[in-house]
Amino acid sequence: MDYRKFGNTLIARIDKGEEILEQVMEIASREHITLASVQALGAIGQFTAGVFRTEEKQYQANEFTGCFEIVSLTGTLSTMDGKPYCHLHISAGDEKGQVFGGHLNRAVVSATCEMVIQIIDGQVERRFDEEIGLNLFHFL
Repeated sequence: MDYRKFGNTLIARIDKGEEILEQVMEIASREHITLASVQALGAIGQFTAGVFRTEEKQYQANEFTGCFEIVSLTGTLSTMDGKPYCHLHISAGDEKGQVFGGHLNRAVVSATCEMVIQIIDGQVERRFDEEIGLNLFHFL
């Protein structure tokens, strides 16, 4: 992974074999990011995406292996207990054009991933909400 900062924008290249969430968290830690929006595209060979089942308050994970193009990867960086917190969603298409997606749990790059992180001046913490069952935005 390599990246450069241009004003409040980071442009990152995540390399073959690297896991996307790990690299985003590394950038967030290095750059002390407390709030940002994230978008990316690229190619992945395996990924796990989940769907939050509201009745059970649990994620159902779906695992995919093969050749996939990231159609859309979008989300936020914030903080929880003062540490970086990453919330990303992914849509990825296979060789037949079928698209699969959901809450990103894991994705391994098969060629490259090009990412734009737009840093926002501010901080938003996350707090667990018992009723919903998720870590929701808590405005300071």
